[in-house]
Order: sequence, then C-alpha cells, then structure tokens
Amino acid sequence: MDKKGSQRVRHGVQALWAFLSNSYLAGFAQGRIYQGKLKNLCVPGLNCYSCPGALGACPIGAMQAVIGSWNFKFAFYVSGFLIFIGALMGRLVCGWLCPFGLIQELLHHIPLGKKVTSFPGDKLLRKLKYAVLILFVILLPMFLVDILGQGTPWFCKLLCPAGMLEGGIPLALLDAGIRGAIGWLYAWKGVLLTATILLSILIYRPFCKYLCPLGAIYALFNPISLYRYRVDPESCTHCGVCAHACPMQVNPAETPNSPECIRCGKCVQQCPTNAIHR
Repeated sequence: MDKKGSQRVRHGVQALWAFLSNSYLAGFAQGRIYQGKLKNLCVPGLNCYSCPGALGACPIGAMQAVIGSWNFKFAFYVSGFLIFIGALMGRLVCGWLCPFGLIQELLHHIPLGKKVTSFPGDKLLRKLKYAVLILFVILLPMFLVDILGQGTPWFCKLLCPAGMLEGGIPLALLDAGIRGAIGWLYAWKGVLLTATILLSILIYRPFCKYLCPLGAIYALFNPISLYRYRVDPESCTHCGVCAHACPMQVNPAETPNSPECIRCGKCVQQCPTNAIHR
C-alpha cells in the first residue's frame, strides 16, 4: 500500500468509528439525546454525551460526573476503562478513534494560509493539557460537589469545543426550548469552537496538542502501552525523514513513544530504511 493510501485507510477508520459511535439517527431527527443502556458504556475517544447521535458516554464527561464520590461504582469503571485503553494502545486512540481529532485533521487539509508547525512557546503550551486535566477534570469536580457527591463537568461546561460542535449546535437547531435558553455560556463556547476551527486550518490538531485532557491521560501511557513503536538501531541512519514527516513534531528516531505521538503511522510509512516498526 502506498503512503497516501495508508493515511486514507486511517481516515476511513476514523470516519467509520465516528459514524458508529454517533449512529443514533433518531436523535438528530427528533432533537433528543439517546438514553439507552449503551450510554452506560464509554467510548475511547472524545465524543460528546449530548450529541443527539451519541450511543456511548465520553470518558472525560463521565469521570467529571462521578469523581466527587468514589461510592459510585461507575467511577471505578471509568478509571479502569481509561487505564485499560491507555495501557493497551496509548494515544493510538487519538490518531484512529477520536471523532474530534478527525474533524481537526480535515480542517487542516483546507488550503488556506501558511501552515504553522512550531512557534515560540509551543512546547510549553503542550503542558497545558495536563493542567486542564488536573484542574477541570479532577480537582474542581472532586471538591465542588452537590449533596449527592456529584460534581459539575467543568471541562465540558467551560472548555470543550467538541461538545459545542457535536451537542450544543445540533440541539439548539433542533429544540426551540434550548434556543430560548441560550446565554453567555453558549456564546463563550461558540467563540472557543470558532477559534479551534480557525486554528485547525493553520495548526495540525491544536486542541489535541494543547488542551485535550483525554489526550493527556493517554499520553502518560504511550511509553509503556502494548502498542508502541520500536526503532531498529542498526537500520536507522538518523536521516531526519521521520521527524520531518511527523505532524506532531516528534522525532521518532530519538523518542518513538513520545507522549505527543498519536500513532498516525506517517513516520513508519516515510522511513527510507524501514527502521520503525509497530
């Protein structure tokens, strides 16, 4: 398979998974959220619970809802699910199974403006997603809880552009009651989504690089996950081709399992000596 063909396969898998995990078509027709038993299960990627078509729960949203009280068995399920998926494949989820990641990639293919690969402060900004994870997904929902021990999903409420795109906009278009309740928070999320869309045209996956708490969790498992990259030191010539090909600005010859690697496979395809193996 040629190099472009391999990426088309990946995009096809991304698109198929996005459809399968959001295939409750009645939700789009009726303007309501699926509430069946499948909603008790988490999907591996970032996918808004409030999307009318969503069949599963977003693990980040689920964690925020129950982290305030470990009396909820669901809290153990979510944490166990994230550990299992992370230990199994790390950020492969980001590159292959995240609907919002696919949207950012498609936006980046739009031939507008000069594409930005790096800038001063880029490496420091990539640490921001860990701060978002700690503050908005763990600490605030854990300590600011209601009488039932449930926390507010602060990340979903204040920062998540995927929720606005997949849930906020479709529900507002389909439900007059929701349109009538639109206020400053909806406008704020609209600004964040617009900024993410514009940045995605110029920067490859800006949300994944700088803000995504789910990517931050899976990134911690990249060096130890069962699925990882290996470099044959005898075959590698350190030519720099793989580093140039990597859209996440990782040098696979030096750190093949960097926390920033989303396992897109471009380095494997571009390596002239086939030194990188899955």
